[in-house]
Amino acid sequence: MANEVMFILVIVSMAIWIMVSREAVKPSKDVNWRKMITLLSAGSLSTFILTITLFQNLPF
Repeated sequence: MANEVMFILVIVSMAIWIMVSREAVKPSKDVNWRKMITLLSAGSLSTFILTITLFQNLPF
């Protein structure tokens, strides 16, 4: 994966996790659960992709 694409994916992943944390600090009755599940899924997927890509780039 190109370095530019990796950098963009890192920035997007960070933005997703920031949005998750902002949603998580709301009181329970104010949380939009559909939004929370969507953000958690997208954040987990982007983190998984980043992890796999970084492990593939490790020299063995």
